[in-house]
Amino acid sequence: MFIIEEQVYFWGFLVLPVLLSLFLIYVFWKKKTQSKFAETKLFKKLAPDQSTFKSNLKFIVLILAFGCFVMALVNPKLGTKMETIKREGVDIVFALDVSKSMLAEDIAPNRLEKSKRIITEIINNLTSDRIGLVGYAGSAFPQVPITTDYSTTKTFLQSMNTDMVSSQGTAISQAIDLAKSYYNDDDQTNKVLIILSEGEDHDGNAEIMAEQAASEGIRIFTIGVGTERGDPIPLKQNGRIQSYLKNNAGETVITKRDAQTLQEIAEIGNGSYIDGSNTSQTVDEILKELQQIEKTEFEAKQFADFKSKYQWFLGFGIFLVLIDILLLERKTAWVRRLNLFNERKKDED
Repeated sequence: MFIIEEQVYFWGFLVLPVLLSLFLIYVFWKKKTQSKFAETKLFKKLAPDQSTFKSNLKFIVLILAFGCFVMALVNPKLGTKMETIKREGVDIVFALDVSKSMLAEDIAPNRLEKSKRIITEIINNLTSDRIGLVGYAGSAFPQVPITTDYSTTKTFLQSMNTDMVSSQGTAISQAIDLAKSYYNDDDQTNKVLIILSEGEDHDGNAEIMAEQAASEGIRIFTIGVGTERGDPIPLKQNGRIQSYLKNNAGETVITKRDAQTLQEIAEIGNGSYIDGSNTSQTVDEILKELQQIEKTEFEAKQFADFKSKYQWFLGFGIFLVLIDILLLERKTAWVRRLNLFNERKKDED
């Protein structure tokens, strides 16, 4: 299994198309300048050893060397073996509301991005707990099963958006029902469900489902995002607001946070409701709640003995640079002597 240690250096590959563009501009300028100096046939006689192929080859070698150096900075690591280890923790499932109302900007930058930031910060502060991810709007869908792979979970989290579910609404009951299937009863771990939503327009069965989850030992915490005064739902194109969502009567929809509903769900689920307006305070409150929950031992399989492979890319990059230095732009003498394409005769004509 490969992991990437420094993903930020992947931005270095954006330099490649810039270098290619500069090289093509240089080739075009060179040909144009040479045509002003002499005709092609005459120029070949004046500079018979000049090799266009080698000039292009040197550039390709240089580009490959640059790519190798970028990969060396990225530092890919290879897991050499799978290990089963004992860990202590809690099984935590995050249920993220991805309905259109989460696009409201009454909390910066919007409710959905705020929720993602809260989940990310919580994950960053976890150590040995297992986590899962559920998305929901008018219906619920699985995103990441229970895992100890925090990095992958955060990657899937960032890809979540309001277009993932065609049916709109806030089906919290379906999210709770789906989350129940995430937990493995054989592990006997303590179970936590964290719901992030504005709580509005739920289907009415959330309280019933929360009661069922509580009977199965699942503690439910709810985080309310948005404000109670509400905000319209922007419809954007190319990052700019074109209009706001309207109802069938042509009136602009104002979506408000329903804290009362979220409080009721949390109370039934033996958890607590947290105002998600302030990210750091929200994360601190959740972490305090998690610290009070007893940790349970479980087994987890994961790759171990990750070894850095940057030296292979660094070495090959240096090798390519040496080739580029030693590779002259003149035609190779022994190839000219072979006269494979009868070039000598053409030059004499």
